[in-house]
Amino acid sequence: MELNGELNKLTTEGRNPATLNIDTLSTTGIVTLITQEDQQVLEAVQREIPHIVEAADRLADVLKRGGRILYMGSGTSGRLGVLDAAELLPTFGVGEDQVKALIAGGHRAMFVPVEQAEDDFEAGLRDFLAENPSSKDALVGISASGRTPYVMSALKRAKEMGLVTIGLTCNDDSQFSKVADVTIAAVVGPEVVTGSTRMKAGTAQKIILNTLSTTVMIKIGKVYQNFMVDMLPTNAKLVSRAENIVREVTGASLEEVRQALETSSYNIKASIVMLSRHCDLQTAHSLLDRAEGVVGRALQVQIG
Repeated sequence: MELNGELNKLTTEGRNPATLNIDTLSTTGIVTLITQEDQQVLEAVQREIPHIVEAADRLADVLKRGGRILYMGSGTSGRLGVLDAAELLPTFGVGEDQVKALIAGGHRAMFVPVEQAEDDFEAGLRDFLAENPSSKDALVGISASGRTPYVMSALKRAKEMGLVTIGLTCNDDSQFSKVADVTIAAVVGPEVVTGSTRMKAGTAQKIILNTLSTTVMIKIGKVYQNFMVDMLPTNAKLVSRAENIVREVTGASLEEVRQALETSSYNIKASIVMLSRHCDLQTAHSLLDRAEGVVGRALQVQIG
């Protein structure tokens, strides 16, 4: 009964008065109503900009000092964390040694619902500690309710250990907010289908994770101008994109760009510096090291 009472207080578990008769509507009516409700999501996210900014600055500092970011969640929240972390490797060259996602129920839960796993307090703590976290790391807990036991156990321990702790939820005054250093609470209101937090809550979490991780990547030098200069060209499309990025930034010919990329083993940053500063690969890497990997600064560093 205690759990039922707790859930009944959550905005994400409430009944949406605008959709009480959605089952009687035409297909057009259903689709229109769902998309109208979705319009509230971006507004809810924008209200949380100050908290997203604070979280991004803290997480960027974690990576700059050699720490790691761990995402933890269950169900839709967990899958969104896995998706965000996985996409950082091809997009920004950031792998599990810097950002890793843990989901209640393990890899299988990405494809098959393991609903009971979210209630496993001990499993959350066990999965977290298995990553050998230290005080230089960060934990981002993701939960629409802001109370998922699998995540809360890890969040509490992380706080005790001195990690940076971030909570991402869709409810005000959640359990996350009582523990995390920063809580991002995008209150999107009751779902179109009561309690189906894969909808508005999931959309809000996806937007926030996109914004948060991309901002962090920009802050640590993974973007020059608006190009992803640490992208890994692992297929024909990405090789072509790498060529276009270097050509656009440097103004070099396609032949020169391809030669620079081949010389640098398709390191986009090094290729840009080589062509812009008219230097060899070793010098380009030296300039980037002195500029802490930030291309704009490497282009200004004095050679020698």
